[in-house]
Amino acid sequence: MDESASRGRIERAAYELFSRHGVRAVGVDTIAAKAGVAKRTLYKHYPSKDELALAFLRRREELWARGWLQAEVEKRARTPSEQLLAIFDVFDKWFRRADYEGCPIIKAMLDHDRGHPVREAAASHLATVRSFVRQLAKHAGVSDADGFAHQWQLLMKGSIVSACEGDREAARRAKALGSLLLARLGITSIA
Repeated sequence: MDESASRGRIERAAYELFSRHGVRAVGVDTIAAKAGVAKRTLYKHYPSKDELALAFLRRREELWARGWLQAEVEKRARTPSEQLLAIFDVFDKWFRRADYEGCPIIKAMLDHDRGHPVREAAASHLATVRSFVRQLAKHAGVSDADGFAHQWQLLMKGSIVSACEGDREAARRAKALGSLLLARLGITSIA
C-alpha cells in the first residue's frame, strides 16, 4: 500500500471514529485496526494522537461548517434573517438522523484542558461557526453582530446538547427562541 493511500485510510478511519465516539474515547489501536494499517504506519504519518485529532478537527471544520452547515443554510433561505433561522432547520434534520452523534467538536473541547492544542483547535472551529453567524447578523442589520453571534451560538450549542439528551425537538425549540431574539431586535422573518 502506498503512503498516500495509508494516510487516507488513517484519516478516514479517525474521522469516522472521532465523529462517532469523540477524540478522547478512541485509541490509536482502534484507529489503526479500522484503517487496516499497523500502528507503526499510523505513527509514521501522525507522530501523536493529538496530531491526528488536529487533522480531524481541520477536516471536520471544512466538511461540517463550510461544506454542510453553511451550504445547507444558503440552500434553504435567501435573506440573512431567514438563514439564521434555517440553521435550526438544518439541525432538526441532523438531530433526527438515526446516526446522530452529537458534536465531536464540543466533546473535544470539553475533554481537553485549557491551552491544549486540541481544545484550542476545537474552540477555533466554534469561532468559525460564530463568524458565519456574525456575518449573517451583520447583513440582517444587527448593530452588535458579535454579541448577537455569541447569543445565537448559545442556542445552537444548547440545542446540540439537548438533542444528545434525546430531545429530538431541540432544534425547533431553539428556532422558536431565535425568532423571539430576532423580533426583540426588530428583525422580522417569515419563519
